[in-house]
Amino acid sequence: MPRSDPIAELAATVQAAAEELGGGKSIAGAKLDRPPRPDFGDFSSNAPMLLAPTLGEPPRAVAERLGALVGERLDGSLDRVEVAGPGFLNLFLSDDWFRAALDGARDAGERYGGGSVAVAEKVQVEFVSANPTGPLTVASGRHAAWGDALSRMLEFAGHDVEREYYVNDHGSQVRRFGESIQARARGEEPPEDGYRGAYVERLAEELPDAAGAPDPWELARAGVELMVASVRATLERFRVDFDSFFHESSLHAKGKIEQVVELLRERGHVYTHEDALWLRTTDFGDDKDRVLQRGSGEYTYFAADIAYHLDKRERGFDRAINLWGADHHGYVRRMLAAWEAVGGEPGTLELLIMQLVNLLERGQRVQMSKREGEFVTLDDLIDDIGVDAARFFLLQRSHDTTLDLDLARAREQSQENPVYYVQYAHARIASILRKAKAEESTPAADAGSAPLHPSERGLVKQLLELPGEVGVAAERRAPHRLTEYALETARSFSAFYRDCQVVGGDHEAFRLELCSLTKLVLARSLDLLGVEAPEHM
Repeated sequence: MPRSDPIAELAATVQAAAEELGGGKSIAGAKLDRPPRPDFGDFSSNAPMLLAPTLGEPPRAVAERLGALVGERLDGSLDRVEVAGPGFLNLFLSDDWFRAALDGARDAGERYGGGSVAVAEKVQVEFVSANPTGPLTVASGRHAAWGDALSRMLEFAGHDVEREYYVNDHGSQVRRFGESIQARARGEEPPEDGYRGAYVERLAEELPDAAGAPDPWELARAGVELMVASVRATLERFRVDFDSFFHESSLHAKGKIEQVVELLRERGHVYTHEDALWLRTTDFGDDKDRVLQRGSGEYTYFAADIAYHLDKRERGFDRAINLWGADHHGYVRRMLAAWEAVGGEPGTLELLIMQLVNLLERGQRVQMSKREGEFVTLDDLIDDIGVDAARFFLLQRSHDTTLDLDLARAREQSQENPVYYVQYAHARIASILRKAKAEESTPAADAGSAPLHPSERGLVKQLLELPGEVGVAAERRAPHRLTEYALETARSFSAFYRDCQVVGGDHEAFRLELCSLTKLVLARSLDLLGVEAPEHM
């Protein structure tokens, strides 16, 4: 369990009590949740309903017995229990429990909320990997924000994470890129299936002798290197740092594709049909077998991808996570099959499909097409709404959901803008703490006997959810959960600040401590999203 996670400890207490009541049998599916209303308790458990069939008793009767047992185990930290509905056990915790929980979270310091993983893994996260034939678009920006945030959360949870960008610098699309640059250098239109846009003209101007280059491949490689350098600069501006850029061309240069094909042949997974070489992906759950090498002798993109993933395995990663575009949905099953064919353990390769981004301007969608040159780049988006808003807004939905980004809302400097609202809460707390320090107040230590205000209790409960939220976000590959958590924490703080005087009040010491932890939690949440936590606004 995460360091200083009172909610997890409370859940473990309820689970242990339920198992004791059930004669030592494990109770699968028991949960501890926050009820929708405070008058339903601080936390609620469904354990009695799961126990009832085993004990042969009505769930409400089981809840009464379980509540008494939990009360004994919590030793005064439980104010009371109530049985609700068909047999929910509602727990009302004492103010002492809240104060102790706050102290534990504070003592954890900067590591509060981290270390949730039971078994640390060496994980590679490969993301963005856009073809190096143009600038990064807003869609690639979603990949970048999402992959980087996931990597941050996995690291904070305790995993060893490496970020990688796969550079597709081999194949027909790269050749067309070179041909497009040469056409522009000659003052001509690019090929029908080539690349257009001002950036192609700029490349034609930057590359010497582009018009007379005898080999489009050489021109293409030079153009790719310029584009990769541009991509790196954009990603760094977007606060995304990759540990490695892996070039597809290196697989061809080092004979890696021939090696993986030979490995598959040795394992008995390939066969020849109609002059082509096929991989029996149907042996591993695919709907049909796939071509590795055409009759012409040319290897397919699939063969190169298998060689790349074998290379990942050989580098010793326990788990590989790939973020792919929406157009790769049909590619998932065959890649998972290939992973197993080269010896990968099922379940250790995760292929996550990122859905599209729609930019909205005055209610109208902004169209994007890299090849036609009519697109909004990630740099354009950053120039328009800033890095913080871009990252936060691009992270607000699950990866498998299309995202609509409202540019007007993202530009607002008001509470209508969620990232502004969260950052403002952090800056306000920083101001409160500066004020307390400037006034050199020496608040008396709280006696601990005064009842906590409901807004204080609500804020403490919100802060205590950080370890669980980070753990779930990392485990479920769901960084979008942290955007909502940060927003809810800011809302809880606003309610507390509205209802409770901090500096100069009767409970100043406790409330300043509560402010300090809230500031830490907001800063941590924003950092995991790659968003800054300002001290002034």
